[in-house]
Amino acid sequence: MARVLIIDDEVAICRVLSDMVKRMGHEPATAKTLKEGVSKAFKEPFDVVLLDVALPDGSGLDVIPKLRETVSLPEVVIITGAGDPTGAEMAIRNGAWDYLQKPLFAKDIYLALNRVIQYRKNVKSAPKSPVALNLDGIVGNSPRIRACFDFVAQAANSDANVLITGETGTGKELFARAIHENGPRSEKSFVVVDCAALPESLVESSLFGYEKGAFTGADRARDGLILQADGGTLFLDEVGELPMSMQKAFLRVLQERRFRPIGGRMEKSSDFRLIAATNRDLDQGSKTGEFRKDLLFRIRSLLIEIPPLRERREDIKDLALYYITKICERQGTEIKGFSPEFFEALTTYNWPGNVRELIHTLEGAIAEAGREPTLFPKHLPSHIRIQLARASVTRNKKRAEKSDPGRTIALPPFKTSYKNFRESVMAEAEKHYFRDLMEAVKGSISEACRISGLGRTRLYSLLKKHGIDRSEFSAPGKNLRRE
Repeated sequence: MARVLIIDDEVAICRVLSDMVKRMGHEPATAKTLKEGVSKAFKEPFDVVLLDVALPDGSGLDVIPKLRETVSLPEVVIITGAGDPTGAEMAIRNGAWDYLQKPLFAKDIYLALNRVIQYRKNVKSAPKSPVALNLDGIVGNSPRIRACFDFVAQAANSDANVLITGETGTGKELFARAIHENGPRSEKSFVVVDCAALPESLVESSLFGYEKGAFTGADRARDGLILQADGGTLFLDEVGELPMSMQKAFLRVLQERRFRPIGGRMEKSSDFRLIAATNRDLDQGSKTGEFRKDLLFRIRSLLIEIPPLRERREDIKDLALYYITKICERQGTEIKGFSPEFFEALTTYNWPGNVRELIHTLEGAIAEAGREPTLFPKHLPSHIRIQLARASVTRNKKRAEKSDPGRTIALPPFKTSYKNFRESVMAEAEKHYFRDLMEAVKGSISEACRISGLGRTRLYSLLKKHGIDRSEFSAPGKNLRRE
């Protein structure tokens, strides 16, 4: 018997789904808000969560990763009355099992639940072989990155072609190396081909190699990168940059694992495992004719999508600690400490360059700190500190908008006693009064005494107290000494 959690704010939907789950021989539980549902998922084990999207306290799509990281690791099936392609994509990317749109049909619910529960049974009954992955340089414990670790384990135990996608700087090559190092080919070569860095005229000779005399300057035969990867792994970095002319030729190599060097008469074979990576949308490229569909299908037997750093901010502190230690050890300096504000700045910034940008930023901060033992936000580049300042202003503005306007207006700008507050206000008012007075009488003491009702000694004393020089207000050529 499986346990099913239904999170939906419609009472009728909860009742219908609960009855359906009971008729299937399973145990239902319900929640009407995200907060209540997540709380139950953390307190009790569930096999499946039927999750609505539009709930009173937020979108169900946002809590899929949180539900997936509870102890029982439940599968999440989205049920929504406002389905759209973008929401469906986001649900699957966040780890949902399925995406069903209201009005719900009984057969769709039965089918989805039967499949997911059968899958859970298969997973539980499958023999477990604990795997300690070698993840050198890959740091993080967020749900998104842990899901990537699971894919690494799956890919390492297979010889299928792997496509790794992600923005520039997310660490695609690190994941490719992790797959190689944790697989049966780890003792053989890991050969990197940077498709974006190879001139188009050299791609063929670099991949296939050439025989002596094949072209001008070929004074000796040279093995290509494909042959160098024999028995090991061939990593095509930025495969989306592979020229169209080479895409067709490489497709045959993948199918046959055979190729002909430039100028050669005989074909050679290479038993390599292919891992490719790209920061481009190859599906879109295949539609526009920039990338061959048949090649895309061939290289994407397994897919690993590396999330950008801004979508796993909870990993930033661990990453920073790891690289601060590595950088200091490499430079032979004492490991730096850090202020809380330093990490606040790191987590506030959006990191368009991802982990690579973070590493370079930390290197710069450590260099900027010099012999100082502690890292502060001032050691970071100005564009990061500017974003921190802007975020702080925006946050304070939103906080002020949510608060009671009457209270915020009445509060003094600083904490002080009423007496001190009154004296400071009076002193400022006094200063303005005497400046205006001296301007009105053009610096004339006798006239100022007449208007203010003060004696000369008292007036002089007050002018001195507030730093007011009556000569600033006198008419040109007037002799103030006569007063």
